[in-house]
Amino acid sequence: MVAKNDVSDLIRFALTTLFIVLFFVGVGLVAVVLVGKQASKVNVADISKAVGIKPKAAVKEPLTMHFVGDVMLDRGVEFMVDKYGNSDYSFPFLNVAEKLKAADVVFGNLEGPVSDKGYRAGSIYSFEVNPKAINGLKYAGFNVMSCANNHMFDYTRAALEDTLTRLKEANIICVGAGMDAADAAAPKFLNVKGNKIAFLGYADFDVPSWLAAEKLSGFAKLTAADLKTGIERAKNEGADIVVVSFHFGTEYQPAANDSQIKWAQSAINNGADLVIGHHPHVVQPLEEYRSNFNPNQDRLAGSVDKKNIFNFGFNSSKEEASNQKSGWIAYSLGNFVFDQNFSVETMEGGFLEVETKDGKIASVVEKKVKINDHYQPNIID
Repeated sequence: MVAKNDVSDLIRFALTTLFIVLFFVGVGLVAVVLVGKQASKVNVADISKAVGIKPKAAVKEPLTMHFVGDVMLDRGVEFMVDKYGNSDYSFPFLNVAEKLKAADVVFGNLEGPVSDKGYRAGSIYSFEVNPKAINGLKYAGFNVMSCANNHMFDYTRAALEDTLTRLKEANIICVGAGMDAADAAAPKFLNVKGNKIAFLGYADFDVPSWLAAEKLSGFAKLTAADLKTGIERAKNEGADIVVVSFHFGTEYQPAANDSQIKWAQSAINNGADLVIGHHPHVVQPLEEYRSNFNPNQDRLAGSVDKKNIFNFGFNSSKEEASNQKSGWIAYSLGNFVFDQNFSVETMEGGFLEVETKDGKIASVVEKKVKINDHYQPNIID
């Protein structure tokens, strides 16, 4: 017969043994979980690198980008909108919206603030566009606009800042201007179909009060160092294609001047892929520029010599050598929507159609724009 004390000892021994077993099982389970979590932190790219397998690159689908010149929606254009368009700012774009919106990127120069703020501070040629015009820009498909030009301060800094706010609310990227110096100088990005497109903008005017500062809105500063830094930053942040916009040149002159050529070529030399110019109000040449130009090769796409004689419709898709910096320069796309009906040249413009492949520019074609008596552009195929 087993004594009562012996039974108690056996029960205590069994419970102690069970507790020890459960403790070690629990520790084992915790260890397995921790090891599993640690293993899950291992980057797939690191494993691939260790075994010599390269991760598959993101697919960069082909893109279409459309670039136009000056878009001015005040003065005579506003009159036509009110008289014939029932005050609807889609009116100026009725003949081109379908074509424009077929692209992934639609870029133009916004010639003047879109605002009801501020007061006239400029000359008699001052512009301030009805805020309803934002609806017209959206209707036409614009998703990037240059805001660095000589009319953005026509109605003081208050109108510029109001414009920046309205464009942001409409999801239209503004380049070349910002709420402070850092914002103005920073490259702006569009991520489309696996492609990362960077945009930078500058106005080539020596007006210090227009420049942005640490706590002051305005334009990006343009110096050789600033241009180089902006392009390098865009590249370092993963841009596949860098587009630099310049408001530069001499009004109504069909040839690019030395300053335009200097800035545009410097942009390409520093790594930009495409330069878009505006301000002259007339079309200037499209050039395929190569940094180590060989005189035995065709130098200009759309030009036959340095006099910049231009032919619309030229299509350039040359391969570049690995040791070359190569890109395209549209020195001026002229007017797109404007009321300058005093000459044939100011009632015409350039429409640049850019196609990409594998994250690089594959072809560039410039077509003619003709502006009708209601100041509506038409693209001539």
